[in-house]
Amino acid sequence: MAFSGKAIIVKLAYRHGVDAVTLIMYRMLFSLPLFLAIAWWAGRGRPPLSWRDRGMVAMLGFTGYYLASFLDFVGLQYVSASLERLILYLNPTLVLLLGWLLMRTPVTARQGRALAVSYAGMLLVFGHELTLSGPHVALGAALVFGSALSYAVYLIYSGSEVKRLGALRLTGLASSVACVLCLLQFIVLRPLAAAQVATPVLWLSLANALVCTVAPVLMVMMAIERLGAAATAQIGMVGPLSTILLGVWLLGEPFTPWVLAGTVLVLAGIWLLARAPRPAPLAAA
Repeated sequence: MAFSGKAIIVKLAYRHGVDAVTLIMYRMLFSLPLFLAIAWWAGRGRPPLSWRDRGMVAMLGFTGYYLASFLDFVGLQYVSASLERLILYLNPTLVLLLGWLLMRTPVTARQGRALAVSYAGMLLVFGHELTLSGPHVALGAALVFGSALSYAVYLIYSGSEVKRLGALRLTGLASSVACVLCLLQFIVLRPLAAAQVATPVLWLSLANALVCTVAPVLMVMMAIERLGAAATAQIGMVGPLSTILLGVWLLGEPFTPWVLAGTVLVLAGIWLLARAPRPAPLAAA
């Protein structure tokens, strides 16, 4: 639910004329000191990182928090918060598909039906929004889907690393990498004068950093440590519903039968996927 509030905060901030690069810079600027403190605290008395661990931390920080966040922020300029959250909640299906492509984990017929149900729900809302808002919705949906795909890659590869480094240490290190990348991106793409934004944007960014970034990132990493990547991706089915309700309440987004039907289908597909038996991975060739 904390992750879900990010889309609402971003939409509210866009009303003050800020762009995605500047907005994500402030989010990560406020988050960076907390992530550095987490990395220091969790790493006390632990052996230094190997070169392999450093490479994995850099890769996870890039895919899981930098690229996924940037694509999501840009996509939210074109789609509603409701559609954004439904696309992001396809994450378990993407973890399953990437497991099939990268780890040779077979997909059962029951899992295939769950995938079909989830994507039918997302396409239902996407098609309805496309008729209301025009073709730019397709660009926004593609960007948000890219964000979900990037985060799915992070979930798959973080499972083994979190067991080596621990949830808090990996979270602090990988997130700090993402924060630095977002700050560098702003320096390269924007003049320093672009950092002058309306005061409400600063407060919204602070809330985004504390409530919708640091807190849920920690919870997700600790969940991966205890439950594994797949189960973590399947939990939190209340997320799309909370985003839709907040969008209706705070943003004035329409709550139509199409949105309701699409949400029900996406959640039903994730529920079916969670109940489907998981076959053992095929042996490597």
